[in-house]
Amino acid sequence: MAVIAAATSTLRISAFVLNNDLRHPAVLAQDLASLDVLSEGRLDVAIGAGWNVPEYEQTGIPFDEVPVRQARLAEAVTVLKGLFAEEPFSFQGTHYTIAGLDGRPKPVQRPHPPFMIGGGGRGTLELAGREAQIVSLAPRIKARRSDLQSLTPEGVHEKIGWVRDAAGDRFEQLELNIYPTMIGPIVSDDVEKALADAADELSERRGMRVEPEFLRASPHVFINSIDGFVERFRQIREEFGISSFMVGELGPLDSVVERLAGT
Repeated sequence: MAVIAAATSTLRISAFVLNNDLRHPAVLAQDLASLDVLSEGRLDVAIGAGWNVPEYEQTGIPFDEVPVRQARLAEAVTVLKGLFAEEPFSFQGTHYTIAGLDGRPKPVQRPHPPFMIGGGGRGTLELAGREAQIVSLAPRIKARRSDLQSLTPEGVHEKIGWVRDAAGDRFEQLELNIYPTMIGPIVSDDVEKALADAADELSERRGMRVEPEFLRASPHVFINSIDGFVERFRQIREEFGISSFMVGELGPLDSVVERLAGT
């Protein structure tokens, strides 16, 4: 992120997204504030409760139950915001204790850089509604795999409803984000074949039939032509209020970004 900030003058920088359980918020606050200073105020703080089980197993970090990870994330957000503030900060929680620590350096953006909180479960999305400026809509994870119902249009509307209820009057100021899940983005001039091939691949991977129409309807699945992506992203924005899309690696969707940026 520091290299990107040094090589550019307008791009905002962020990790998509930091697993809270891998970093103590007091250390993370110093790293993030330093990046905000180096970029002259172009940092977004993107953070989640953690979900990728192998990441925990391979590092020997306990993979706690969802409520514990969500509660730890909520405390970490409190600590980060407290250390970004002007005065020394103290906090006594279940997971973190801070005693009169004056976080240094202070970020350029005041009172703090924008927070992006990502998740698919109700607890994390309610936290995002209360505390974040950007909310990233993820799939719910059940039995170590994405819950297909949460990837449907109805599932996305449900998640946005949780955010709206928790955000209250500040909901209209939030930015909603979504990103490709399970597969994609795939750019193809033969969209029907691409959807069929993706459905076959996912069906084999999951051991259950996934239909092409399911993939076509899901806001979380990015399979289309270039013109189709332009129209699809506009449709998602109009139907769901989602205006931020993580499109993956540079290259395949560059022209889509160019055509939609600023609209």
